[in-house]
Amino acid sequence: QQCSHSSSVLTQAVVSTQSTGKIAQHCRDFQNMMAFFGIIMGLSNIAISRLTQTWEKLPSKFKKLFKEFETLLDPTRNHRTYRLAVSKQESPFIPFMPLLMKDMTFIFEGNKTIIDGLINFEKMHMIANTIRYIRCARKEAFVGDNLPLVKNRADIRYYVRHLHVIDNQRTLSQLSHRLEKRPE
Repeated sequence: QQCSHSSSVLTQAVVSTQSTGKIAQHCRDFQNMMAFFGIIMGLSNIAISRLTQTWEKLPSKFKKLFKEFETLLDPTRNHRTYRLAVSKQESPFIPFMPLLMKDMTFIFEGNKTIIDGLINFEKMHMIANTIRYIRCARKEAFVGDNLPLVKNRADIRYYVRHLHVIDNQRTLSQLSHRLEKRPE
């Protein structure tokens, strides 16, 4: 009975991981990069990524898609892959705001506002470009023509509003180790 319970828990973990990946794909398809990044970062968390039995049971198609998703999160060359991907997006979209905040911080902190008694227009131009990008993201209203038909929006709202989020890494690690013990 212990074995069947473990198998059931593993199956549930596989289904949950795959469902979460599908949600990430929908977020990317609907150009919600903020939610997309959050989901992929969550799946990349050590408490999830260490679940080798779970990941082994996932379909190869999902693993390939997840690798593709991870490349969008690659921070090398100042997030070049992500920046190239979003440069092709049309409004409306939701950008990954922490990256924009980082850009604004580097622009603001890394450049003097006044140089030799003159306003640094290059700095102002960089700030304006970032703000223009954010405004462009919301230039058009979102029209949900391509949204899948949702049977009960109230259930979804209830689920999202009552979602239990665990943001304590120690708790996540303990749960992860309870799900899959370390190999001895």
